[in-house]
Amino acid sequence: MSDEGATPRELVLEACRRNNTSLLAEVLKSLNKPHDIANLLNNAKDGVGNYCLHIAASYGSSYQSRKWLHILTSPISPDEVLDTLLDQENLEVDPIDRLERDTPLHKAVRFINTLPSSQWESASSIADLLIDAGADPRIRNKAKLKPMDLVDPKNKELRNALQKAEYAMTVGDDVVVRDAEDEGPTGSASDSD
Repeated sequence: MSDEGATPRELVLEACRRNNTSLLAEVLKSLNKPHDIANLLNNAKDGVGNYCLHIAASYGSSYQSRKWLHILTSPISPDEVLDTLLDQENLEVDPIDRLERDTPLHKAVRFINTLPSSQWESASSIADLLIDAGADPRIRNKAKLKPMDLVDPKNKELRNALQKAEYAMTVGDDVVVRDAEDEGPTGSASDSD
């Protein structure tokens, strides 16, 4: 048995579970290179196949720790670990978990659904962070559901945010950028004068 302590993977996953930004910062600092950080974050999974983003979005750590301390008197703030993770270069924002084939955005919606409706607006910042980082709301999980399909029907604000994000990505995918040299000759296609 090794007496070296926890591995960087274990430390990152624990930081995500507990919204421990100082532990996450310590691990990231020890790696130094953006490539090594991205490699760790994109490959760190727990025993059931959740990546670090799934864990951060699932636990809604900021909310949970304050809830258990019975000091939830103000709206919840965005998950600080999630925000730190999303600031890292080359982070995959849509990894698929092993069990449900969910993305972190699916997990965020599931977490938000567990909250009382009075907390939905504040908790939606978790989904907003993922969307702003480029999470794709069009991805379907194993049950063929998109994150929007999981939203509590009464949570109109989150549903609207996901619809807007899905529309923006769909329209963005339809845009074709053409170079001037690809346009060919201009003018009439006819040879006549």
